[in-house]
Amino acid sequence: QYTEAEARKLGVVGWVKNTSKGTVTGQVQGPEEKVSAMKSWLTKVGSPSSRIDRTNFSNEKEISKLDFSGFSTRY
Repeated sequence: QYTEAEARKLGVVGWVKNTSKGTVTGQVQGPEEKVSAMKSWLTKVGSPSSRIDRTNFSNEKEISKLDFSGFSTRY
């Protein structure tokens, strides 16, 4: 819920999901500066109960249109 709230505050769209390995995966889309701000939050802050050991962002690319209309948590 904290990640969803931050994403909405920053104005990015996508999704996030906790994995069975105790990690988090997801996808974030939006203007480059907003995505960068979200990446910074995910790297340095995260949700209050999280412990961030490292972050890995991959498959970054420019897109012509957003694939999502909001930000959600997947289960």
